[in-house]
Amino acid sequence: MTYTEDMLASEHDNLLDHIDARTNLAGTNKMEILLFNLGTEEKFGINVFKVKEVSNSGKVTRTPNMPAGVDGIISLRGHVMPVLNLAKFMGIQEETPHQTMMVAEYNNHILGFMVKDVDRIIRVDWDKVRPTEGMLTDKGALITAITNLEDGSLVSILDVEQILSDAFGEAVVGNVERIESANEICIFFADDSMVARRKIIEVLDKMGVKYIQANNGQEAWDRLRSMADTAQNSGEDLRNQIQVILTDAEMPAMDGYVLTQYIKNDRRFDGIPVVMHSSLSSDANRAMGKRVGVDYYVPKFDSLVLSSTLRPLLT
Repeated sequence: MTYTEDMLASEHDNLLDHIDARTNLAGTNKMEILLFNLGTEEKFGINVFKVKEVSNSGKVTRTPNMPAGVDGIISLRGHVMPVLNLAKFMGIQEETPHQTMMVAEYNNHILGFMVKDVDRIIRVDWDKVRPTEGMLTDKGALITAITNLEDGSLVSILDVEQILSDAFGEAVVGNVERIESANEICIFFADDSMVARRKIIEVLDKMGVKYIQANNGQEAWDRLRSMADTAQNSGEDLRNQIQVILTDAEMPAMDGYVLTQYIKNDRRFDGIPVVMHSSLSSDANRAMGKRVGVDYYVPKFDSLVLSSTLRPLLT
């Protein structure tokens, strides 16, 4: 069944009215996805936590030199925001202009995403969400993961970071100061987005900090646990090898909340702070992080905020 706008708004408002219930997802390795259509048989999804509301787009104003895939700007409840046409980004021809707009909050910015229509909200296990990196090309580069519905059909989860990077360019890494004796420092970080990993590496390189990276939470935990086993067997302190663990929140296979929970439940990681670095910047997401033991929460992607958060933990 395809939801009408009123039906979806009612369900979404109900979810927003029960923030406590949603923060209980922390540590359960589950996420809620808003399904939507772009005029093809394929279904697409976006994390519900990113979506503030769904409405008819109304009048979108074109402005000069608009990036490809950006329909224009719109004023909604005091916010002037860009409106991105997801069908254009995915190379899908619209039979008629799409009029449904998902209003999303991303990195403390409000954006509109034009779609044909919205379907429903589903809850899935992150371990049923599979990364697509290396599997797909062309429009697949804009898909970060896939999962299956109960009927076996696929849902493609969009890589919003990549779409925004394609539309507006990547965030510029500012004048990050180098840390003295940084060659003795190492950060372990996990992020499923190629764009995010690239920007994190830029910051760490400018700080002069060594790093170990993983592409999702499961890979991160496997590597961290192996490092802890090796340190324990050799009688070494793991804190001499890793000074900080930096993790994204949304990742296939295992999310950052479960990864944090595993780290905090393993005494071998005592004294190693966990910093969550996420485009999900709402109070509810911070509450989810706090619930599982995240020490610091940094919204993506401000290089100066990231470096200023890491610096006192490394010196």
